[in-house]
Amino acid sequence: MFVISPSSLSLPRSLVVRILCTFLFRAILVSTDPSTPVIVKNVTQLGPQVSPGITDLSRDGGYSVLINGHITWLYDDTECLSQDGSQLSFVSNTAAYASNTGNISMVEDFGIVMVGEDKYGRQQNAILGDKSVGDGGWVPFNNDELTFNTKRKGTERVAICKDPLFKPYNTASNTYSSGPGTSPTLISTKQAFMYAPLVYVDSKPQDPTKLYQPRGMTLMSILAPDSGPQAARLGDLIFPGDEIQFGGFATLLGFPSTETAASRATDDRDIYLLGVTDAGLQLSRVTLDDIKNQSKYTYFHPRFSNFTEKIPDMGIVDESNIYLPGSFSAGSVFFSPYFQTFLLVYFNRMVDSTFYIRYLDLDQPTEDSELWIKGGKNGKGIQHEDAEALIRYVWAPEQKLYVSPQEQGGFNYAGQAHPEYFNRQSLAPSLWPNKTPASNRKTDWYGGSVLKESDAGGDGRHLLLSWTAQKRGGFDAGLYEIQLAKVEFDAIPSSTTASFVPPKANTTAKSEGYSIGSYFNMGLQKDHNRWAVLSQLVVLGGIIVGVAALL
Repeated sequence: MFVISPSSLSLPRSLVVRILCTFLFRAILVSTDPSTPVIVKNVTQLGPQVSPGITDLSRDGGYSVLINGHITWLYDDTECLSQDGSQLSFVSNTAAYASNTGNISMVEDFGIVMVGEDKYGRQQNAILGDKSVGDGGWVPFNNDELTFNTKRKGTERVAICKDPLFKPYNTASNTYSSGPGTSPTLISTKQAFMYAPLVYVDSKPQDPTKLYQPRGMTLMSILAPDSGPQAARLGDLIFPGDEIQFGGFATLLGFPSTETAASRATDDRDIYLLGVTDAGLQLSRVTLDDIKNQSKYTYFHPRFSNFTEKIPDMGIVDESNIYLPGSFSAGSVFFSPYFQTFLLVYFNRMVDSTFYIRYLDLDQPTEDSELWIKGGKNGKGIQHEDAEALIRYVWAPEQKLYVSPQEQGGFNYAGQAHPEYFNRQSLAPSLWPNKTPASNRKTDWYGGSVLKESDAGGDGRHLLLSWTAQKRGGFDAGLYEIQLAKVEFDAIPSSTTASFVPPKANTTAKSEGYSIGSYFNMGLQKDHNRWAVLSQLVVLGGIIVGVAALL
């Protein structure tokens, strides 16, 4: 048995007691229930997303944003097939609008062309059927990329899509690698931007794991006129492929940071970018005006709680140098008007087809501050544009949200949340034109075919989820589809009251309610938790007194 005797302690007595008191204080913090319990009441499966007029469609990805009154869905690899399974078209990215019929599962694709008739004389249609994969998809290639694809046709090409390295996965650890892919970020009600991944695709790699190689992240702007979504490139690369792909997991628009707000215009904005590494999420920040200039980006260093010009190394594994340690592949970060804080909904790198959730705990500031205190900014909560809160408060522990049902092809991937559905307050108030009255800074109600606003119980109480399901696995012969489900959160109780029991994946899921965030990651009954906290404090206090006496 290993024992540390009092005589072996070389630290000053006062320092030892101070360390123990700090430990006791931290124990008190983590032993109390968070103020914002997230409780799931039920999950309803909504089935696959469909595009009328297309015979058979295989696509993955599925990111969305509400622009100019259109919910714009963005996809990665998109393949149109005939009834006999032959390929009609294939491009690395496409975009569609949510159907204006109110059917939540239906989207309206653009660029659909007739590509002939089948053997029975039936018309066959394909999305971007007049383009080849080397020409690009919905997002345009620049001239250098088009030239590269022409010269290397049949061997290697550039693509603009989420790096789909989900196969082959590591069978020993049961994990997979996945490149960046994120939903666009609005800068007004009519325009958005997005960091899009560029990859090299080797058709016949000697190493199967190097079928896709990252080229880097490019920046693009997005408009959504009634005629269909439009994308424009804003230069070449922002981040090269050998650096962390900031913006590839999520981006948020925020007020000017506390330390710079006094010297900046009130309508200026900062952009917060999350990038994925094998060890977790890293964070970067830049002003909106400098978004196209990589030299203006700064990077968060958790150990010192500051931003500097030094970009973190991709291989960092020391958790004290990682913004949010953990396992992440795809997900969404957004402000919830229902819970009045930021939510993080995501898939990890395990092949478990599971959505996980965290929330930003406003009762746990990361450091002493006169502004960012317990309860939010000035103790009065936060709002959409308070993205700086991401470094001012602690993320609650990870919990399971929903296990999505798998198809015959294997595990699901590209899990996303879509907060513009069932939520009139999905847009930050500052995005609206200045003359818009505060009472009118709300969107239409989207998803009415599934849930009437009068039955919803508040903006953001229900959340749409999507993921890519593998109907048939395989690089060359795989078939993929976007699946949907609706999460209903329960009313916010006065305290965390129930154990966490995630719903099943293969039916409409209902439970008595389960809590997200509680004492040491476990849901405990209120009375039990109170006595558990008190008993631990007594024990810890006794330890401090005992050690102090020995010293």
